[in-house]
Amino acid sequence: MEASFSGISNGKNKVFHAEGGVGLQGHQLDMQILPDGPKSEVDFSEILNAIQEMAKDVNILFDELEAVNSPCKDDDSLLHPGNLTSTSEDASRLEAGGETVRDRNKANGLYFRDGKCRIDYILVYRKSSPQTEKREVFERNIRAEGLQMEKESSLVNSDVIFVKLHAPWEVLGRYAEQMNVRMPFRRKIYYLPRRYKFMSRIDKQISRFRRWLPKKPMRLDKETLPDLEENDCYTAPFSQQRIHHFIIHNKDTFFNNATRSRIVHHILQRIKYEEGKNKIGLNRLLTNGSYEAAFPLHEGSYRSKNSIKTHGAVNHRHLLYECWASWGVWYKYQPLDLVRRYFGEKIGLYFAWLGWYTGMLFPAAFIGLFVFLYGVTTLDHCQVSKEVCQATDIIMCPVCDKYCPFMRLSDSCVYAKVTHLFDNGATVFFAVFMAVWATVFLEFWKRRRAVIAYDWDLIDWEEEEEEIRPQFEAKYSKKERMNPISGKPEPYQAFTDKCSRLIVSASGIFFMICVVIAAVFGIVIYRVVTVSTFAAFKWALIRNNSQVATTGTAVCINFCIIMLLNVLYEKVALLLTNLEQPRTESEWENSFTLKMFLFQFVNLNSSTFYIAFFLGRFTGHPGAYLRLINRWRLEECHPSGCLIDLCMQMGIIMVLKQTWNNFMELGYPLIQNWWTRRKVRQEHGTERKINFPQWEKDYNLQPMNAYGLFDEYLEMILQFGFTTIFVAAFPLAPLLALLNNIIEIRLDAYKFVTQWRRPLASRAKDIGIWYGILEGIGILSVITNAFVIAITSDFIPRLVYAYKYGPCAGQGEAGQKCMVGYVNASLSVFRISDFENRSEPESDGSEFSGTPLKYCRYRDYRDPPHSLAPYGYTLQFWHVLAARLAFIIVFEHLVFCIKHLISYLIPDLPKDLRDRMRREKYLIQEMMYEAELERLQKERKERKKNGKAHHNEWP
Repeated sequence: MEASFSGISNGKNKVFHAEGGVGLQGHQLDMQILPDGPKSEVDFSEILNAIQEMAKDVNILFDELEAVNSPCKDDDSLLHPGNLTSTSEDASRLEAGGETVRDRNKANGLYFRDGKCRIDYILVYRKSSPQTEKREVFERNIRAEGLQMEKESSLVNSDVIFVKLHAPWEVLGRYAEQMNVRMPFRRKIYYLPRRYKFMSRIDKQISRFRRWLPKKPMRLDKETLPDLEENDCYTAPFSQQRIHHFIIHNKDTFFNNATRSRIVHHILQRIKYEEGKNKIGLNRLLTNGSYEAAFPLHEGSYRSKNSIKTHGAVNHRHLLYECWASWGVWYKYQPLDLVRRYFGEKIGLYFAWLGWYTGMLFPAAFIGLFVFLYGVTTLDHCQVSKEVCQATDIIMCPVCDKYCPFMRLSDSCVYAKVTHLFDNGATVFFAVFMAVWATVFLEFWKRRRAVIAYDWDLIDWEEEEEEIRPQFEAKYSKKERMNPISGKPEPYQAFTDKCSRLIVSASGIFFMICVVIAAVFGIVIYRVVTVSTFAAFKWALIRNNSQVATTGTAVCINFCIIMLLNVLYEKVALLLTNLEQPRTESEWENSFTLKMFLFQFVNLNSSTFYIAFFLGRFTGHPGAYLRLINRWRLEECHPSGCLIDLCMQMGIIMVLKQTWNNFMELGYPLIQNWWTRRKVRQEHGTERKINFPQWEKDYNLQPMNAYGLFDEYLEMILQFGFTTIFVAAFPLAPLLALLNNIIEIRLDAYKFVTQWRRPLASRAKDIGIWYGILEGIGILSVITNAFVIAITSDFIPRLVYAYKYGPCAGQGEAGQKCMVGYVNASLSVFRISDFENRSEPESDGSEFSGTPLKYCRYRDYRDPPHSLAPYGYTLQFWHVLAARLAFIIVFEHLVFCIKHLISYLIPDLPKDLRDRMRREKYLIQEMMYEAELERLQKERKERKKNGKAHHNEWP
């Protein structure tokens, strides 16, 4: 929408040009006053009068536009008028429409029996519950607060009673003012700045080019879904004294359903259920069993017989299902504004972060796939893999005691080629890229969060003083001190008691980490023992691939141990967190989150750290192997290196864990809800189920997780760790994460919309403690990738050989021709007669040349047996070690400098957002002043009409 205005004052033409539209907030506000004469001749009183006239014209224009356009997005009347089942109707419409509207409202289960009062909250209890007295006091105090109440028994079980609560307009207004709920009070007017001719030409050329492209296929169609229009209203904390400033089309729909339920929950948390201090709050009644459940209602069914494109959305839940939770829109952007309006800012921020993380995975997945494809295309030109495949005359020493045979180096040709797919010249570049990517992701998320916080009115929002946890109050009720914020006495925990509890909790964490290390040690013993077992296996396929079989089975067993320990960790984390006695719920949540993350992270990555940095590093050499408990010989790497084991570990755990998590997230609620419907169908028949009211349907759904969004965040944070920490060894990790997240978004959306009760809409400014954990993972990823490239990969030994020992030594080249002879130079010689008795293989190797072998080769840089110092380290070993240490130091310092530079160059708040915030603050003050001045003028005119004007007023 565009509009231009012109005004003439005192014969001098004053051109007031204003172009604007009710649209996105990214437009700058600019107003130009262009007088005909010189600037010094301008009469400022005339300009002021003209501005006031223009403001009146703008107000008149937008009053007319409000009659044509849809109201502000907080108004439920944006839904299709023919199918409104979640919007309360005005009293006059009820009277005009007779009993039809009331009957429809009563039938859909969203209103009281009179069809007028909308149900804002549901409490559920059982008549057999012994907490009758507390419940009666609580409900009596509910009525005293002004909430309306209605009770109804369940159609399935007469022992279950539903308490329906409705907040009248007076109660909503009073508590909305106390809670500083921001509501719309004036439509935004956008003034587009003047564009230069050059920029206009560029825009025309770009628009012509866009005609040939698809019209934003990833965006939702706003013509068929008008409910997704952006918020185009200024908001301010609600005030009953200034109620005339706010846009109120209908008092029943002024506060949306999520806001109404949040206000009611706020009231319930402050109502006494027993005479005495601090005996208040719904949470405590849920804890002691007075009430079985408490939840706001979903806005009707998420399905409809008619198409949403032809008949519109039945309700907001249906709209979310069609444009967010449906698999048909998997490639489209999420309707975050609608998610926020229905589920609240806290859940909306989670999906905003998840969508941002998924979008940022696209470049990482593309580069990772490019690195993998680069390895595929250069496979035939890799000199190292060629030498391995052609080394038929090189006989390798056995990798285990007795049962493992000698083997040709050429037998590991396939593994050498697979290793090249992940360990090639582009690996170092990809590791640096992913370290920078993690920083860019976090820095741009801060900017994205700032934009979301501005759009959702969270910039100036501060969490109110939290209530004390009932457990804390019960434990320390005898000791009290004055709260400096509220000025009221509250339970107090002594410093010595707090420190002692923290020490015990830290000891418990350390003990559980030791349990994880013990589990990893058990896996190591399993690998050591089963290598010999698989080497003596009857099947030739397993016998010839004993190391791969060992690694694969060890990873699967490790995954099972991980899943079993996760159940134990949750109980231990709960025990330790409750032992600490946190004061508030947020402190409890942060403490529990940190413990669970530490347990899960160590549990999931400990075996990966072992394979990356310890496997094959401390095995000794033939004739002098290092052993566990002087019995089991430590496992060696495959002749082609240890990287293939690390790749297999990461690939299997990522795929299995993500598959298991997705199954548990959606499969468990589906099975539970199916079982509940099946029991109801068997007892009451299918026809009885169709007539169930909405509160009965929602009660049969699964409640949200006890820890809120903890499980969802934890799953994604652990995945972020896999994507960044060992990405140098597995470049396909970002691609697997991207594919999983595309599915994860729709699975979570489907779960929230269809399988779970509607969670209480709560506010939050950011993702909380998880951001600090992400920063810690980003720092750890730089260190681990440096060690993976320097120690696990063969990148450094090859580089040293190319520049120091190869054919191109001293020439400053490092191409494939410079790698000729690398395989032979990286293998040492061992005399078979020097084997220990318990290590001597059963075969003498005569099957290779017809005569018993005298020498075999192994991976290391050691002197030959006939030298002055047999099996001592060569000079090349020390060169490689020095190069590895130097690479780690240079890599870490370089990447950390780049990370800090990027974080310094990228501001947390976008410049245009900063300007918009300052401009909006200025306009809000001006609008409030103008509205107040207009009100005073009206009152003065009324006093003059009534003859009550005072003549002694100041001019």
